[in-house]
Amino acid sequence: MTNVGSIASTITYAFYLNEARKCDQICTVPVINMKRLDIRSQAELKWLLDSCQIDQSSLIFVDEALKQAVVEIFNCKEGESVYPWVKTVTIAEDSSCCTLVAEKFALISPEILAGQGFSRLLIELRHIFYSWVAMMAPNLAAILLDSANLCSPQCSLKDKYMATLLIHGAGRFGCNGLYQLLRYKMYDVSDLKVADILRRDFKKWTRVGKPDSAGSRMMASQIGMSSIGVPIAQLLDHEDTSVHEIKYFQHMEKIRLLMIVSGYYDSKKNFKREILVSAESVELMKNLLFFFNASASQLPLKAIHQPGLGEEMQAFEIDKVTSRKTIERLLEEFGGTSKG
Repeated sequence: MTNVGSIASTITYAFYLNEARKCDQICTVPVINMKRLDIRSQAELKWLLDSCQIDQSSLIFVDEALKQAVVEIFNCKEGESVYPWVKTVTIAEDSSCCTLVAEKFALISPEILAGQGFSRLLIELRHIFYSWVAMMAPNLAAILLDSANLCSPQCSLKDKYMATLLIHGAGRFGCNGLYQLLRYKMYDVSDLKVADILRRDFKKWTRVGKPDSAGSRMMASQIGMSSIGVPIAQLLDHEDTSVHEIKYFQHMEKIRLLMIVSGYYDSKKNFKREILVSAESVELMKNLLFFFNASASQLPLKAIHQPGLGEEMQAFEIDKVTSRKTIERLLEEFGGTSKG
């Protein structure tokens, strides 16, 4: 699920609960399941919220809410136990969680989906939303993104039906135009800092390796991976201090090894996969390269000359189509064996 889907479903589902329950003693508050700081790196989210005139300062993010205050979870993954005391849990089965929200609205207020009932909605939400679009456009946007413009194999008939009901939310763009605009915004990093680009799609994990030379303790290896949609050279040219910013991001995230995985299409429409590796030490870099050489059949690397990187940072082109999952699995294997 995209972050657009997460935010749109959270906001609109909270409004649905408010409509369905009609209880003056209960205040339903949506809690956005991401940190407020992280929204800076999501250009498509910022654009969508601004276009719908949704004031970001009126939203509550997960790092601002009391964990114990959570009473319901919508669209969590099966088996998640971050909030084990929560009894009401909804798991969406369609490609987009917003399809389920739209279906619920269709049952209690079909006129909202059809773009009617404008006056009542405007009055009730005048402090947050200023038009019907502000409520249902995020839902439509999320369905389009989650279902790859209704073309993914996971896209259900229900996804398509609800998108048809919500089509007014696309405004003058139309569904295809809205989808293409959102996709452009997702990969537009022109206004972002290097750290924000790296944080857009970032994960880290810890693997325990072999004991140290004394055999008295296990070595923990913190590894991080950022996925970006621009060439490595473009990332390094993004700011005058890009190399420093990458190292600073690595330091702030407390990771010994940072792998930046780039996937993009060149001018000839050929897909390219590149990586930039930043290691805590020269020794760790040597150990990683030795490991990669042993895995050359899975990850054939060709060095990319980039001046000013130093020995602890190197760039490579991957000489065959390789998935991020493969790179992640190799990193996990390295993290479980490395002593550097």
